[in-house]
Amino acid sequence: MKKIFYVFLFLIIGITPLNSASKVNTIIEGNIDAKITMLVYESLTCSHCASFHENIYPKLKKDFIDQGLVKIEYKNFPLDLAAFNASKIAHCRNDGKSDILHFLFENQKKWANVETVEEANANLIKILKDDYSDINFEKCVNNQSIEDHVLEDRIDGVKKFKINATPTLIINDKKFDNPLDYEKLKKTLKKMI
Repeated sequence: MKKIFYVFLFLIIGITPLNSASKVNTIIEGNIDAKITMLVYESLTCSHCASFHENIYPKLKKDFIDQGLVKIEYKNFPLDLAAFNASKIAHCRNDGKSDILHFLFENQKKWANVETVEEANANLIKILKDDYSDINFEKCVNNQSIEDHVLEDRIDGVKKFKINATPTLIINDKKFDNPLDYEKLKKTLKKMI
């Protein structure tokens, strides 16, 4: 599925001009004026990214985000077509809030452990039905502005920070090497405050 995604990505980039004036909001948490800005490049089908949301994010939220010390911006870096579609779903409400993103990671095993993108799509539709019934799957995945936004995040990540794996944390424009080591992350952030 990854090879198909990369072919798809290069075709899109080659034939579709990305809309730099896109009005899709970045998903952001925390004090907009925080001294520390953390960019989190992630793919919704990445198990390590799900682990970050399950194990690191709650501590990060309690210790730094809720204290107004860190602003976190979630950046799209889909590794396959299923993640690409899920990223579009995460932005569909375009409210810049992270609830759907966290929901998709919490339920990753219910929708992403499949062989085909069609199976992933069917599973996404199924899990969204109860908690996010207002989201029209087809409308979201076919929204050109959202698609452009997701692709721009990925392209910018490669160009600016040479992102090649997920999750990747960028803290005040510098790569942090151990995204799943909370003690090291905490120590790094405390030095910056």
